[in-house]
Amino acid sequence: MPAKLFRVILPVNDIERATAFYTHILGSAGKRVSPGRHYFNCGGVILACFDAKADGDDETFEPNPDHLYFTVDDLEATYEACKAAGATFADGNVHDAPAGAIATRPWGERSFYIRDLFGNQLCFVDGNTVFTG
Repeated sequence: MPAKLFRVILPVNDIERATAFYTHILGSAGKRVSPGRHYFNCGGVILACFDAKADGDDETFEPNPDHLYFTVDDLEATYEACKAAGATFADGNVHDAPAGAIATRPWGERSFYIRDLFGNQLCFVDGNTVFTG
């Protein structure tokens, strides 16, 4: 059997704020699995918000260094949910689109880029335009 990705750790520094933020933008309450871990099922891959301090660890972690990509059925509704949740919008490196705008990328995906409340970089892509190579 080929390897399958089943969990991605997302470092956060406040598990309660992270839970509220991701519940709002993902439209799912997820599940608290420990004092510092909250899991969201994202199409078979678990997004694991991880607050090391809340879980009793002495160390903390920096935000993920690159984007996590999500497909959604309603890109505009997700954009508004991200805005309402306090996300910071990024430009996504499209030269003819305003920073933070939904735009069609050169490879055909309609998407927008954000940073969450903890500095993690995310991209949301219209599920009808996903390009997998």
